[in-house]
Amino acid sequence: MNEEHLDIKTPEFVSIQFQMAGLGSRSAAFMIDQLILMAFNILSLIILFFVLDGMDKMEFIFVGNSLPIAITMIGLFIINGGYFFAFEFFSGGRTPGKKLMGIRVIQENGHSITLLASFIRNLMRIIDSLPAAYFLGIIMIFFHSKHKRLGDLVAGTIVVHERKAKRKKKQSPLESEIDRRGLSKEDLSIDEWTLKSLGMKEWKLVSTYASRFLQIPITERNQLTEQIAELLFPKIDQNPEGKTSAELENILLALYLLLHEEWEFEL
Repeated sequence: MNEEHLDIKTPEFVSIQFQMAGLGSRSAAFMIDQLILMAFNILSLIILFFVLDGMDKMEFIFVGNSLPIAITMIGLFIINGGYFFAFEFFSGGRTPGKKLMGIRVIQENGHSITLLASFIRNLMRIIDSLPAAYFLGIIMIFFHSKHKRLGDLVAGTIVVHERKAKRKKKQSPLESEIDRRGLSKEDLSIDEWTLKSLGMKEWKLVSTYASRFLQIPITERNQLTEQIAELLFPKIDQNPEGKTSAELENILLALYLLLHEEWEFEL
């Protein structure tokens, strides 16, 4: 089945085009994730065996002292049950399998998947897996116009191909300036919850600042830097007080690099 394109107009009136992920890429990603979980489960059981083997009385497995078994079973239940939910929310809609296949889960409005949507989407896996081997989910993905399974319909999500930034043969002036300053996205430490709170509005503000960074006089740039810092720094737990213009610029440029990966991509 052909993988269609989907045009989304965000609440900020930005038009974005996505290539929807079909059954093949989604199935491959799911199998990779299942292999990872299987390897983890087997490793956990092997460790449990050696723990029990090292106990003085092996009969404790059957009579009362089953704490290692209980801990292992609870741990496996949490890991297997929360694997997709946690990765999809905290890793930008990408489990390891999806990342390898170059796909991700997003909201229907083009924004990153929310905590509630991730929870609902993965809770519905119970139904999508019926009657066996994800039969219902496979049928729905294959026949639905947007390749959605039941979990996607209920949570309001879609699975799309990653849109990779164009590789330019020559660095732009801004990229050269960022390299000259030795900046990278790792220079700005922002926790995942804070990062998730930054939406398209903040990205457009940062990207506009970055695009004008080298095009305006230094005095005007310093004023613009201070204005942007006052607006954005409270949202990323940064204090502009006592910082030089160069330090403020470096933080904003590092924020640009951090948000660039999430928002600025092309098919």
